[in-house]
Amino acid sequence: MTTADNWIQGRRFGGLRRFAIAITVLNLLGHTWLGFEQSWAQPLLALATTYSCELFVEWMDAWAGRRRPRFLGDWRKTIDFLLPAHITGLAIGMLLYSGDRVLPTMFAAAVAIASKATLHITMQGQKRHFLNPSNFGITVALLLFPWVGISPPYHFTENLGHAGSLILPALLCVSGTLINARFTGRLPLILGWMTGFILQAAVRSVMTGAPLAGALNPITGVAFLLFTFYMVSDPATTPFSASRQSLFGLAVAGAYSVLVHWHVAFGLFFALTLVAAVRGLAHQVAGLVRKAPAIRKPATAAQNAVAAMTERAS
Repeated sequence: MTTADNWIQGRRFGGLRRFAIAITVLNLLGHTWLGFEQSWAQPLLALATTYSCELFVEWMDAWAGRRRPRFLGDWRKTIDFLLPAHITGLAIGMLLYSGDRVLPTMFAAAVAIASKATLHITMQGQKRHFLNPSNFGITVALLLFPWVGISPPYHFTENLGHAGSLILPALLCVSGTLINARFTGRLPLILGWMTGFILQAAVRSVMTGAPLAGALNPITGVAFLLFTFYMVSDPATTPFSASRQSLFGLAVAGAYSVLVHWHVAFGLFFALTLVAAVRGLAHQVAGLVRKAPAIRKPATAAQNAVAAMTERAS
């Protein structure tokens, strides 16, 4: 591994560790103080599901490829390997609301890890998953179980006073900005998403006559901030260049606007899934187009050989 690769890996794990710490602290505070309405069973079983699925998938892949599983070794390797599963499990356990039922949460967690293991695109010669795992797991659960919803926005600040209701979002904004600026490099995407959200709210207000404040109201919620700084900005499933990041964020905002116009609930999660899926499909089509000339060359050479033989025979 080169020095550049080590630097990239260091930034990746640095970001993952801080994301994991932040979401762990938020869950602990949420269930003990803030007012989360799920039981402790939801996040704990979501974690058990993501951990077990991640370990099983890696073990099977290592067995098939006759290599050593990446989670074996010292305890630091095991922890670093499980960081994405940890973040995914807690995100699903925190954002998905299924009342006193735990199976939908576990199902969403399993779908999230399965999508990461099976839905890939080839980028720069490497296979990568293109759907945000936690967002996709939540999306599938919302589609299959109509009685499952997203956690109500008020439960993040239910037990806080007026000052606390302002301090918590401020802390999330500051920590999310610092983490994304230093480790993920996704501030252009966040800026594009926020700009697109404000623009689509203004356009809908002009077109429908609805109050602009109402269209912008989701921005004031903690759930929106978590989606902005910790989900839509996922570095593993979003573009790398600043210009493409901005376009990705604008596209998510545009898809959200269309879904709201069609009165589709939980549009944030569906919009991100749709844009990420279109991006993955576009990469696959572009790859096939690039391979097409290489596929045609042998046929052309064969045709030339046949033509040469025909000329000699005549």
